[in-house]
Amino acid sequence: MRASIATRLAVMFAVASLGVFSLVGIGLQRVLHRELVHHQLREVNTRLEYAGMVVARNESLERWQTVRAKLEAITPLDGSVRFWVVGPDTRFEYGDAPSALRERLSTRGATGPFEFELQGHAMRAASRAIAPHGERPTVHVITAVDSTRFNDTLNSFAGALVALCLAGAALVTLLGHRIAKVGLAPVSSLSQEAQSLSPKDLSQRLRLSPLPRELADLVSSFNGALDRLERAYAQLEGFNADVAHELRTPLTNLIGQTQVALAKERTASQLEEVLQSNLEELDRLRAIVNDMLFLARADQGEKALDRVHTSAAEEVSKTVEFFDALLDEAGVSVRVEGDAQASFERSLFRRAASNLLLNAIEHSDRGAEVVVAITRQQAEVRVAVTNPGTPIPEQHLERLFDRFYRVDGARRNSRDNHGLGLSIVKAVAKMHGGAVFAMSTGGRNTVGFTLQDTAASPGATPA
Repeated sequence: MRASIATRLAVMFAVASLGVFSLVGIGLQRVLHRELVHHQLREVNTRLEYAGMVVARNESLERWQTVRAKLEAITPLDGSVRFWVVGPDTRFEYGDAPSALRERLSTRGATGPFEFELQGHAMRAASRAIAPHGERPTVHVITAVDSTRFNDTLNSFAGALVALCLAGAALVTLLGHRIAKVGLAPVSSLSQEAQSLSPKDLSQRLRLSPLPRELADLVSSFNGALDRLERAYAQLEGFNADVAHELRTPLTNLIGQTQVALAKERTASQLEEVLQSNLEELDRLRAIVNDMLFLARADQGEKALDRVHTSAAEEVSKTVEFFDALLDEAGVSVRVEGDAQASFERSLFRRAASNLLLNAIEHSDRGAEVVVAITRQQAEVRVAVTNPGTPIPEQHLERLFDRFYRVDGARRNSRDNHGLGLSIVKAVAKMHGGAVFAMSTGGRNTVGFTLQDTAASPGATPA
């Protein structure tokens, strides 16, 4: 089981605090070590200056006893400070200088501060040469201070620092865990609130007001996803209802006509008429199913593959020719404006153009003129179909391309149009990397789509 965020934050606080405390402790120990060494050297130099002055003032053997008495007087009984006077004449010496100290003086002379070991004790010392005077030859005065007490102090301080660092890290861990739990309380509350969301009520949303800014942004995004999900569910429910309705009508007709035909004996011509009517309903069912399968493939991300580089106006003109009989019956004319060479799949392009023309013809009065405008904006080709007609309210324009959506369910020819035409236009545009648009101004309604021209891309072949 993974550790909670509070525990992980507490561990990170502990590691960070231990690192900081360690760095501070090391810095403090070095400062203390430097100060202790400086203190020892200052004590050594002070005592060396006094001892040197005493030795320098006594130049005869008779007065050398005075030197011995004064040095013994300032020598502590615990041996923490030691004095030696070393020279070529043993009569003018003081203390039993160890051989290592005599050897150092003979090889290096009167040097600065140095360290040596005496009877298991670390000593910090300094020496000074006193010039000859009277009977006294040149001698070296050495003063040494026992460093053991200073080292003990430094070790005790280091141990205390380690203990304090560990205790501080432990305290920071506990406090950090508590602070993290308090800081993450809104997350726990948000989690409980999220668990209370029910699929039965899609309008539920997470509250924003008591949350900090970082979580408020997250919740806002989550609520936005819930909004989109609710709209998708609503569209899905409406879609399912529309599918059931569109399929129920032809099925009801098929069943009703078949039952009537079987209710009594029919002649061959009468049965042929029933079969013909049933065939029309079956064709309608097949068209709905084929359109639904096409839209499903488009939703799964299928792209237009068999593209050719050709004239968009030429393809629209061929589609218009196909509708000659329908145009004559409706008393509507079509005018194609502009042109653009583009790369697209011919069958899909004609299907989208056909649906747009059918939509315009169905919503145009006799004598009306439908205008198909083809324009290019850089790599985008725009096909717009405009017809005079009743203005479409703004709230309907946004949904014209929804499946089975009709602005007026009672409009003429609604029986022949199952409400997927403009949805297929949108799918074709999507398969070509384009989009759809709709507008209604000045008594003229415009519906169209755009295509991304990929003539230079691999797979595009010339017409």
